Amino acid sequence: MKNNFFIITSICLFFMSCKKDKSIVVSPDEYHAAIENVTQIMIHDIFSPPVASRIFVYPNIAAYEIIVQNSKTYKSFNNQLKGLDPIPKLDPKTGVNIEVAALIAHMDVSKQLVFSEELVEHFRDSLYQKWGQENEKEFEVSKEYGLKVAAHIKKWMDKDNYKETRTMSKFSVYADQPGRWQPTPPAYMDGIEPHWSEIRTLVLDSASQFKPIPALAFSLDKKSPFFKEVQEVYDISLKMKKKGDECDEVKMAQFWDCNPFVSVTQGHMMFAKKKISPGAHWMGIVKIACKKSNANFEKTVYAYTETSIGMFEAFISCWDEKYRSNVIRPETVINQHIDENWKPALQTPPFPEYTSGHSVVSTVSANILTSIFGDNFSFVDDSELQFGLPNRSFKSFNEASKEAAMSRFYGGIHYRASIENGIVQGKEIGDFVVNKLKMTK
Repeated sequence: MKNNFFIITSICLFFMSCKKDKSIVVSPDEYHAAIENVTQIMIHDIFSPPVASRIFVYPNIAAYEIIVQNSKTYKSFNNQLKGLDPIPKLDPKTGVNIEVAALIAHMDVSKQLVFSEELVEHFRDSLYQKWGQENEKEFEVSKEYGLKVAAHIKKWMDKDNYKETRTMSKFSVYADQPGRWQPTPPAYMDGIEPHWSEIRTLVLDSASQFKPIPALAFSLDKKSPFFKEVQEVYDISLKMKKKGDECDEVKMAQFWDCNPFVSVTQGHMMFAKKKISPGAHWMGIVKIACKKSNANFEKTVYAYTETSIGMFEAFISCWDEKYRSNVIRPETVINQHIDENWKPALQTPPFPEYTSGHSVVSTVSANILTSIFGDNFSFVDDSELQFGLPNRSFKSFNEASKEAAMSRFYGGIHYRASIENGIVQGKEIGDFVVNKLKMTK
């Protein structure tokens, strides 16, 4: 009996020891959750679309540079991204869990980029507790390495000229210059991020590398190309109004609205309705693609990272043109010269019209996702479900990006030329990013 007791005890201790030493397993769902947590914080903190792209890109790069340390599929971006030196080298003898370290780095960089740091900490601490219970030793060494890499990325990030742009002058509005952008109702906000082209690009040679063709010359001549486009926006809005709110053009415009700050006026009160940014919508599509294709942790991080790099470059390029051409919005022209009571289906965002940001960013994102998951990748987009909008189905990323672009025309906030030329601009940027980073695949 004694011998049996010692045998049973030894077996129990053996299995307890195995359980204690078992490596921590991090699923792609935990990375998706980290991205979603940052998205919800950005909604809460109300970041503009360009700034939101910055909040997405640096944490993803931090995570990606860690997972490629042991990857047989992907390579470091440090040779492709401007100013990025190799991260601290991983010592395999330390027992670092690559996935844990990557997620820790992501959360730590994210924390520095948002206002509501406590919301990142709350999410982080729940994972820390879980990992510490699963394998404390592995968690601690992984945490040490993850934070070391995060510090490296933050040092590089702080040199992108973002802080300098915070102290630059506001955008000057000259009402006596016909065709120049003016603030629009109901909030009449100043033009946001007029100096975003000063932000350091990551892979583009410069903000103006893919400068689009010039915008149409402003003219109130009803036969001019510009005024014909103004009239087209007005005419399509009247047709949509006759069809009612259930027409597909209205649904399309609402689905791709992605306006982080919609001003609502009721009597003497004004308040904001918060939504995701265009970049957050495409981050949601990355999640959908990863889950549908059962992408592993490594591919998941890669998909988020390359897409966020493309979006970051897209906003710099697009904003460079917006504040160079300073094109007036349809709402302003129509109210002054066609119908003073007209309102667009969507609230006009506070920055110049040309080119369409959705057209550029969506086309870039679709190009990159197509390069990763293939063409004709059908999916159901549920990104707007949290805002009470039904899902929309697409046969490919390109189909989704084209709809996102045209939604701005139906929304009454862009002219057709801005959309069509924005798509061209986005394709050029997307192709460049894919080709620049293809050596990593």
